[in-house]
Amino acid sequence: MAGHSKWANIKRQKARVDAKKGQVFTKLSREIIVAARSGVPDPEGNFQLRFAIEKAKAAGIPKENIERAIAKGAGKWGNEAALESVRYEGYGVGGVAVIIEALTDNRNRTAADLRTAFSKNGGNLGETGCVSWMFTQKGVATIAGVVEEESLLEVCLEAGADSYELLTEEEQPGAEIFTGIEHLETLVQSLKQQGYTVQGAEWRWIPGNSVDINDPDQARSLFKLMDALEDLDDVQSVTANFEIAEDLVEF
Repeated sequence: MAGHSKWANIKRQKARVDAKKGQVFTKLSREIIVAARSGVPDPEGNFQLRFAIEKAKAAGIPKENIERAIAKGAGKWGNEAALESVRYEGYGVGGVAVIIEALTDNRNRTAADLRTAFSKNGGNLGETGCVSWMFTQKGVATIAGVVEEESLLEVCLEAGADSYELLTEEEQPGAEIFTGIEHLETLVQSLKQQGYTVQGAEWRWIPGNSVDINDPDQARSLFKLMDALEDLDDVQSVTANFEIAEDLVEF
């Protein structure tokens, strides 16, 4: 919609100006631990782990930290409590749907922290399944650089991608390509073979429809809620289905 910015786009812009390096290191290290635990602790045979490591390197995480995280995931480093992936769901002001992906060693603590963040910012934590039916989980590959759209479309068709979205110059030149989660690795390999620089690959919740936010107070409450959720140590990602009028977007 003209004049509006999706939360996914806003979040990409905010990440460049609000990133807290220590927190980013913690989240990416946890992602490596879980990826190593869920499959073989070898990036050559574990696509999820391979891309978690690539993201960590891009963020500047030292090699020894990455190796330690892999060792923890493989059960070769201490006796720390096991992390598990948990999805939480809730609502923000205006009926905005929110999905939170977390990695935690204590579900009760994480749920309590999330409930507090929601209640302080006009929302409420719901039951599992209360909003996820509004979303579809997709594989998303992000490429960097100036994109020739006709060539990209050809690669997408050959790799079985569902759709793509060009990134704006304000964000950074590039594109995001969407596919079924089971086809993400194939898509990434095809993009690399065609010479594209793949910056990241992830599973992401894509909303089926969006809630337009034009009220400044609601916009402020939603930004505060998103920030409060993303600042929690156990939270890996936050997805919401709102679009905010661009004249209300402030950083």
